[in-house]
Amino acid sequence: MTYRPARMKFGIFMAPFHRAFENPTLALQRDIDLLAHIDHLGYDEAWIGEHHSAARETIADPALFIAAAAERTKRIRLGTGVTSLPYHHPLMVADKMVLLDHLTHGRAMLGVGPGVLASDAHMLGLDPTNQRRMMNESFDAIVRLLRGETVTMETDWFTLRDARLQLASYTKPHLELAVATTSTPSGPGAAGRHGTSLLSVAGASHDSFSQTWSWVEEAAAEHGQTVSRDNWRVVTTIHVAETREQAVEDLRVGYATRAYQGDRKDPERGLQIGGLAPTIEEEIEQNEHLIGTPADVIRGIEVIQERSGGIGGILTVMHEWADTAATMKSYELLARYVMPHFQGQIEALTGARDWFEDNLGEIFAKGGAGQVQAFKDAGKEMPADLAAALEHAQASRGRTGIDPRGI
Repeated sequence: MTYRPARMKFGIFMAPFHRAFENPTLALQRDIDLLAHIDHLGYDEAWIGEHHSAARETIADPALFIAAAAERTKRIRLGTGVTSLPYHHPLMVADKMVLLDHLTHGRAMLGVGPGVLASDAHMLGLDPTNQRRMMNESFDAIVRLLRGETVTMETDWFTLRDARLQLASYTKPHLELAVATTSTPSGPGAAGRHGTSLLSVAGASHDSFSQTWSWVEEAAAEHGQTVSRDNWRVVTTIHVAETREQAVEDLRVGYATRAYQGDRKDPERGLQIGGLAPTIEEEIEQNEHLIGTPADVIRGIEVIQERSGGIGGILTVMHEWADTAATMKSYELLARYVMPHFQGQIEALTGARDWFEDNLGEIFAKGGAGQVQAFKDAGKEMPADLAAALEHAQASRGRTGIDPRGI
């Protein structure tokens, strides 16, 4: 049976993705503006990436970016999506995030991963085959530090000696922790071992996706942890418009010049790097991008729910395939029509509507009796036009569209 949360979380996964031939300062400002926009629309969270090469994902320090974004937003939670742990000393990561926990009054979250760009690892002199091990070693230390322990630990790449945090966490017992995963058991294993949240950053289309939560539960059981599907988010590409044709048209030009392909001298080589189909239509056909009307996106999320066995959140990939106006409209339509469908808001409204309309004739048409009595009490004769209107309402009892005031 598919698990369904009482209120699914919705948010954004902001790598970000920008083109290499435009003003980077303005691109970063658009990222901040977008977070302010979705905060206003009621989105739950945003996860901000860390990258140091390749020229398209230009946020080097997600914690620094979150500190800036927190000043422009009111309620949305802001997480690192993700901090690449092999790039940093674990004490510095834990200390920085506790500070951010205070500065945001509890809105900060720490998402972690091994680092995704081989070019980053190359510049840092890291062996990619060691990065998952390094991530796990660092995460073990960070969790202990955040729990208030004094940690002495030595690995082949960092040393902790009587290490402890000088600030207690603002959030109790500490800020939310999440581990990123693509299609391997490594991330789910780390999440289960520490009882943390999980971010499936590779979407739901790969063959091992349906096994993901079982890997979390196996590791949790082995280490005596409790985990919940409420804390499993899946990242996918979403674009919403009022018609499916409009949604595709919104993306057509921008998709052709997207990151990793269209801004290269050699687009075919870019295609191999990006792994995306040549046209937006082919990409929609081959993958599970949720592109279309709100109803299309609802159906797509339902498919992810069924395939997964149940998730707690959807994160839409931040992209700029559409222009700014269409992008902002997409997030608005998602908030207006898709989010409430998965957050327990529609049933009460439609139930109240149905009761109201089913009982218009039986209940509200009786309001006319009060008007008749008012004229009687005043010793006045009811005007002919009002009397005719009341007679018409009485004759129409039970029909839809009757004025609820009984007139």
